[in-house]
Amino acid sequence: MDKTLLQDKITKLKKEKNAIILAHYYQRDEVQEIADFIGDSLALSIEASKTNASMIVFCGVKFMAETAKILSPDKKVLLPVLDAGCPLADMATAENVMKMKDEIGDASIVSYVNTNVDVKMISDICCTSANAINVVKSLESKKILFVPDKHLGAYVKRNVSDKEIYLFDGYCAVHDSFNKQDIENLLAKYPNAKVCVHPESPLEVIELADFVGSTAGIIKYCKESSVKEFIIATENGIVFELKKQLPNKVFYTLGTKAICVNMKKTTLKNVADALQNDIYEINLTDEQIEKARKPIERMIAIKRQ
Repeated sequence: MDKTLLQDKITKLKKEKNAIILAHYYQRDEVQEIADFIGDSLALSIEASKTNASMIVFCGVKFMAETAKILSPDKKVLLPVLDAGCPLADMATAENVMKMKDEIGDASIVSYVNTNVDVKMISDICCTSANAINVVKSLESKKILFVPDKHLGAYVKRNVSDKEIYLFDGYCAVHDSFNKQDIENLLAKYPNAKVCVHPESPLEVIELADFVGSTAGIIKYCKESSVKEFIIATENGIVFELKKQLPNKVFYTLGTKAICVNMKKTTLKNVADALQNDIYEINLTDEQIEKARKPIERMIAIKRQ
């Protein structure tokens, strides 16, 4: 079925099922085109919770759909591709996080929103890449176990001097692959470009940045800047929204290195199939929802950068 027919089918099914489609900035262009909301993972889940839709189709990865279910327990949440997972989230389990906490001693667990539900359930508070520094600063505890992204954790550690911050050894394979040379090579070609870096990147990359922040933060920075050229050190999918909002500006990426395979698994056909057949539903127990919701709600109250 061609693109136009699939889009028409999705529009029809969406109306029949009273569904909304959420797409992360890293999704394929064609999927972002048919989404009702495009954004970063937490913002999407919050927006969906405010709607009167009875079904959410989350075009992203599993932990994102789980978060949507946690914040909208009465809605049916579908993940169009069953094996669209996040290797970073999967690195942390409730068992290995608690083992590390036991070794450290009395510490508050701050878990990045990029975690599965079992880790959220044992967390004191969650954070996003936009509010991680403010979340850690807000805690009375002097000992922090930051889970699971070591690069985001190192960035927080560099900006919070009065806490003892222990880092879980997790990483996003895409951002972890970025290095100083990648940025310097692009700057040699485009010396007038501003460098925008996601904090899941290594510190050597962050140190070359003009701006460090979340996907939404990067878009905001590019919109507000008078500069016309930008080097974007995060997953390539964000460029679709950047070009849509800023057609007169130019964006340079780190090429094939900056592609998340899991984020690119979802196609228009997958979205249509999910809507037609109600697959694949995210099912969480009442206990999982209740326990995981508390650290998320604490996080939502924290100011974003």
